[in-house]
Amino acid sequence: MTWSVVCGWWLVVCGVLMTSCAPDTTTPTEVYPPVPAHMPAVPYPADNPITAEKAELGRHLFYEKRLSLNGTVSCATCHRPDVAFSDAPFQISTGINGQQGQRNAPMIVNAAYRTAMFWDGRASSLEEQAMGAFLNPIEMSADTFAVANLMRSAEYRDRWVRAFGDTTVTMRRTMQAIATFERTLVSANSRYDKFTRGDTNALTAQERHGLQLFFSDRTMCASCHGGTALTDDLYQNIGLFHHYFDRGRYEVTKDPKEEGLFKTPTLRNVALTPPYMASGDSEKGELRTLEQVMDH
Repeated sequence: MTWSVVCGWWLVVCGVLMTSCAPDTTTPTEVYPPVPAHMPAVPYPADNPITAEKAELGRHLFYEKRLSLNGTVSCATCHRPDVAFSDAPFQISTGINGQQGQRNAPMIVNAAYRTAMFWDGRASSLEEQAMGAFLNPIEMSADTFAVANLMRSAEYRDRWVRAFGDTTVTMRRTMQAIATFERTLVSANSRYDKFTRGDTNALTAQERHGLQLFFSDRTMCASCHGGTALTDDLYQNIGLFHHYFDRGRYEVTKDPKEEGLFKTPTLRNVALTPPYMASGDSEKGELRTLEQVMDH
């Protein structure tokens, strides 16, 4: 996976440093993982600076199924690392007790750069996004008590103290830890990235031709999927359906002009994340290949 080059080694090194410290260490250290020069700096919120200890706690919480109401669902259930932290190949994501929503979980690689979360943009930060999934009765249906129960474990108590300096458990701190881990998931070393950094052999001749078409006025792909992020972070209605039960951005703003609008997804790791669009289908059927998306 491409993000491992940027942050995977950072978490490993930080883990070694933390395990070498005394167990009663209570002063988290701000450590910022490096990002390649062609990428913008990750915007860390002032009220949630990144520390190695907090990222490590967040990593464990991200994979922790005991946080859900019945102990069967974690963040990683719908954001799996083997498919770029998306929910591929499922059309609709499934939460506790087999309940389903109406969309699939977006990929969270490079979510640190996004200004709004979820397909409809209803969360303005990764902390808020994590809270939404955490409290949603269909997804995890969790509460502060679930985190407090984890604190009965000496292992989690130690991680918590390392991250926050004391054992005070709050929902806000829980979401801060998870969001901190998610901000380390940066994809910046794909063959496309290497090409943009000057490695002309990183792409095949066919791929270079496709890149020219992608950024040309003939296709206008880059009008929505441009820049290093390969998304404009805006909302679009591309006419997948004439009549559709999901009203998209309208459900958040109640603005008739935003009926059927959904966030433009990034195209990073897109080959790993079918089916495509918010629910994986259109009036022409399921969109499981990039060729089908192009033909739509």
